[in-house]
Amino acid sequence: MKLWDKGFSIDKKIESFTVGNDREIDIHIAKYDVQASLAHAKMLASINILSSDEYQQLKAGLEELAVSIENGTFVIEDSFEDVHSKIEFELTKKLGDIGKKIHTARSRNDQVLVALQLYYKENLSEINAKTKTLFDTLLNLAETNKDHLLPGYTHLQVAMPSSFGLWFSAYAELLIDDVYVLNAVSKIVDQNPLGSAAGYGSSFPIDRELTTKELNFATLKYNVVAAQLSRGKSERSIASALGGLCNTLSRFAMDICLYMSQNFGFITFPNELTTGSSIMPHKKNPDVFELIRGKCNKIQALHTEMVLITNNLPSGYHRDYQLLKENIINAFEDVKDILDIFNYAIQQIILKDIDLTDDKYKFLFTVDNMNTLVENGMTYRDAYKDIGAKVENGTYEPDMTKKHSHVGSIHNLSLDEIRAKYPEFY
Repeated sequence: MKLWDKGFSIDKKIESFTVGNDREIDIHIAKYDVQASLAHAKMLASINILSSDEYQQLKAGLEELAVSIENGTFVIEDSFEDVHSKIEFELTKKLGDIGKKIHTARSRNDQVLVALQLYYKENLSEINAKTKTLFDTLLNLAETNKDHLLPGYTHLQVAMPSSFGLWFSAYAELLIDDVYVLNAVSKIVDQNPLGSAAGYGSSFPIDRELTTKELNFATLKYNVVAAQLSRGKSERSIASALGGLCNTLSRFAMDICLYMSQNFGFITFPNELTTGSSIMPHKKNPDVFELIRGKCNKIQALHTEMVLITNNLPSGYHRDYQLLKENIINAFEDVKDILDIFNYAIQQIILKDIDLTDDKYKFLFTVDNMNTLVENGMTYRDAYKDIGAKVENGTYEPDMTKKHSHVGSIHNLSLDEIRAKYPEFY
């Protein structure tokens, strides 16, 4: 079944190419298409396109479909082009001519657009919640390990003393920046496009305010052409936001892989969180974090894909938009999985004690020792030259007796104050 069927058949090769794997992808938006159809039916009843009895029958039929979607028994067979045609078919099979009325005053264009907007809105909220969970985990790890020394590196060279507390809380604070962007994108998709039809509105006296309220959108997309133009723009914005979050997670995962290697030896994980080698019996590989890194880098490339698909399209609908669905939906599902597994694994991290007598850390305290000279009256420039000369001529001996206050300080606020400062999370 096709919503645009005019009584003639289409070449099978053309059909296969144009439908692609829409049936599989549309399972993700099926429940949202039902939600939008329920709101649309209520609106049609309010303007007397549907009688009260017709609306009640459509409502019951759609609610029955919602249950089948929820319990996993809903299937889009090969005879259907997409989820929209399948849902209308089931309503017509059950209700006869009443089912044929559900498409009145809408197009498949605004039908898929509103379903996607609802999917994006709910999944952005879910990603926000999962990011908050990871944020809390990292802050708790930071507080617990704020005095656990971690050598700091610049240019991959030993630099200055740091702490695991600083490391954990650094990535927690970066997550806040990512949530700012996610919240901005959530505002973009929280606009109702239903009623824009094929992009030029409907001659029926539809009530778009009613469907906006029913679907819990913050507002509607007033201009119907703008509603259609938002497809592609929304995906580009989402891809950028997800890419920013994935950049944070990818860098964090890279730190973990690096710090777990024997050359650094700062951390490890329980055996059951690692994998082995088929040839080297000693291996404990951080495959989880390597896959997180790879998946996150793949998602960061998505924005470029969205731009290239949509960059030069003129106003109005184009079938190119169909190509946006698969990878943006896959990205949402991947990011949720990544956040879950990251939060699960990082809670089991094992921090190692660093042997500061190891010769490679000999110069870790040069800055602190230089600052001591300044505190005792020497100018900064002379102190810098003094310590530098000792390093060069081999006479430098580190003084590790001073309390390095910056090591134990993960932030200037308590955890409660941090949580109050970032209401986006609470």
